[in-house]
Amino acid sequence: MTTVTLPPGPSKPRAVQGVYALTVPHRGMRRMRDRYGDAFTVNVPTFGRAVVISDPAEVRQVFMTGPELADKSDRNLGRVLGPGSLFALDGDEHRRQRRLLVPPFHGRRLAVYQKIVEEETVRELASWPQGPAFATLPSMMRITLNIILRAVFGSAGAEFADLRELLPRMIKLGSRLAVLPVPRIDLGRWSPWGRFWAMRREYDAIVARLVADGRQDAKLDERDDILALMLQSRYDDGSRMSDSEIADQLLTLLAAGHETTATTLAWAVERLRRHPAVLSELVDEVDTGGDALREAAIIEVQRARPVIDFVGRQVLADRLQVGRWTVPKGYAVLVSITLMHDNESLFPNAQTFDPHRFLGTRPDLYQWIPYGGGGRRCLGAAFANMEMSVVLGTMLRDLTLVPTDEPGEHWHSRGVANAPSQGGRAVVRRRDAAPLPSTAAGDAGAGS
Repeated sequence: MTTVTLPPGPSKPRAVQGVYALTVPHRGMRRMRDRYGDAFTVNVPTFGRAVVISDPAEVRQVFMTGPELADKSDRNLGRVLGPGSLFALDGDEHRRQRRLLVPPFHGRRLAVYQKIVEEETVRELASWPQGPAFATLPSMMRITLNIILRAVFGSAGAEFADLRELLPRMIKLGSRLAVLPVPRIDLGRWSPWGRFWAMRREYDAIVARLVADGRQDAKLDERDDILALMLQSRYDDGSRMSDSEIADQLLTLLAAGHETTATTLAWAVERLRRHPAVLSELVDEVDTGGDALREAAIIEVQRARPVIDFVGRQVLADRLQVGRWTVPKGYAVLVSITLMHDNESLFPNAQTFDPHRFLGTRPDLYQWIPYGGGGRRCLGAAFANMEMSVVLGTMLRDLTLVPTDEPGEHWHSRGVANAPSQGGRAVVRRRDAAPLPSTAAGDAGAGS
């Protein structure tokens, strides 16, 4: 049998390593790289024993590894989102479900959703104050939640309002349960899992009503919402998705299509305010109807400020060869998105925020990995990129975003996603309004 060969790593107890990973996730990764190299072994809650890698060739190899050798690495997300979620499924069942869910997020369907994105953005921007600084993250959360609800359910009346009130609380708690080793004990409102499962039962009841109404809708084939497409879809054997599968997959779409996109948009505001030359170019581009630099800026925000720490696989084979390392069964192999995106050999002057690096070119999807990679890459990536482009373009078209020379905002963990610590604070004015007194002019520096 092949000898196990693992990279070095800290020897502290699992709990100590877990606290370190939670309190200093980004600085901690860089410190570990500086001490141990581009690969190291850790032992942390949720993942257990894991090899963290950031060598491009090894990352590509992991993403190309078949699910019979290594598959999903995150146990808790599957528990939060349900057994029918893509995050819980593996092997053939994962591929079977994924094929059914791809069509709503590609091709002409994206054009259908663009109008929804602009409408929700304009509605929310109308509430933004002119003059005082404010955190944009709550607004971005409302925008993306309303967008994904409308895309998933169309016009749902009272159920839409119920979900709009329920989901933010449910996703916030679920996001924390997914990364914390909280015992799965149901003590009702006295335990985190108890509170989450109570909300999950409420969610299931709402979705059950919507599914039942949809199955009886004589005009179902005329609808563009994702629920309608799911109700009409069929597996290769002609069978349809069960109600529980639909509920789990819809929750996956609602969660994945809401918080991470909103957080990236808040980071975009935070970055652009500190890089006024780029901001000015983007405004000029919007005024001429272009979008190339805006799309490059979104890619650069995702590179420089990734909202997810890791993607990875759980080793299922007795041994998995990953470049220099032979990893035993039961270990996770985690790709550090931060270390990949910081890699100077892949992204020269990596600490500099520079959208021009992606102007006229597309990133290598084995090196730029905010959506993961391989067979488990986020299937809503095209939808999220379209959404962020329309939101950002609408904001720059209608508002002036006032630059600042304040230091950049730090990372703040919200559970699954890492947000700007002050919520992506902004100062804005209407573009047709009189200018505000300048609160700050100039760039805080390339590395801020």
